[in-house]
Amino acid sequence: MPIGKTTAALGQGFRATGHGFKVYIIQFMKGYPQYGEVTAVKGIPNFELKQFGTPDLIATPGEIDFEEGKKGMVFAEKVIMSDDYDIVILDEIGVAVEYGIVNVDDVLKLIENKPEKVELIMTGGPKMHPKIKERADLLTEMRMIKHYYSSKGIKARLGIEY
Repeated sequence: MPIGKTTAALGQGFRATGHGFKVYIIQFMKGYPQYGEVTAVKGIPNFELKQFGTPDLIATPGEIDFEEGKKGMVFAEKVIMSDDYDIVILDEIGVAVEYGIVNVDDVLKLIENKPEKVELIMTGGPKMHPKIKERADLLTEMRMIKHYYSSKGIKARLGIEY
């Protein structure tokens, strides 16, 4: 169960589809339909994506965020247990847990009950819950050393950051 950034998870999914694997990425806390990956995966056979969240960045979660988190977890369980997918990516699940939008025990239950054939990949930043980190078979932690957001005030760019 790798943990890493969205782009790396998408790359893993892309590689897997090249070998005939079926991949589903479930995005938590993301409802912005213009993210490049939302459009791109539509053209890749055996690669599906569904978002649970609003188009807005969350500073403080509201009722809609908690509802979307619950819907996302129900959907994730259905996809994971369906036996239809080889890889399921829970994108930003670590942040959803950190914000209390998703309960860590529900994530641990998904990990425990997933079919053996399903590779579960989770993203969500360096603050991934310790219990999830403990359960991971592979853990990749990426950290920013320098970023033009803060050093040069450059905004997110279409096709690069979203």
